[in-house]
Amino acid sequence: MLVKDFMTKNPITIAPETSFSEALKLMKQNKIKRLIVMKDEKIVGIVTEKDLLYASPSKATTLNVWELHYLLSKLKIEEIMTKNVITVNENTPVEDAARIMEENDISGLPVLNDMGHLVGIITQTDIFKVFVEIFGTKREGTIRYTMEMPDKPGELLEVTKRIYEAGGNIISIATLFEEGKDSYLATLRVENIDHEKFVNSLEETGAKLLYFHTN
Repeated sequence: MLVKDFMTKNPITIAPETSFSEALKLMKQNKIKRLIVMKDEKIVGIVTEKDLLYASPSKATTLNVWELHYLLSKLKIEEIMTKNVITVNENTPVEDAARIMEENDISGLPVLNDMGHLVGIITQTDIFKVFVEIFGTKREGTIRYTMEMPDKPGELLEVTKRIYEAGGNIISIATLFEEGKDSYLATLRVENIDHEKFVNSLEETGAKLLYFHTN
């Protein structure tokens, strides 16, 4: 799964000279939390809802409402935007985009095509949607099994064989490894399975069933 499959296409952009008030209005009207700042068809910054909040005067200010509106109307986005924007290519795997966000403590990435043109934006919300899709959580009538697996070749294959023999259809598989351990966690979401037959057959494998949940 690639970024281009889950990004928001044709994101709303603004110019560096856009005022604070105009940017805030755009965010509210379009129910978005960030705006990409463009100049001469190039990305020069990004501004978020949090940036606008921090730029707003404190509630303890002695300015009256008219003075506040005047000051904010004069404040330009180029004065508060984040420069040196981190971007991703549209063909970047979604998990790599998530890693980049986590490592840089950011919530969104402008997306470029191979020619360097802006084609979209991918955000934490988009990543959450991918997570939901991967785990098949919206699919009813499934059972989610979590097992501790020996970190040896063929162990997961043995479990999937038992699922097949119990009439099950695998919807998703996810694994979690911890450094220094000789085992890992495997979570499988399955439908149309003979639960009792499958659980009993696990005794013939190296897998240890930790828990299961019916959706």
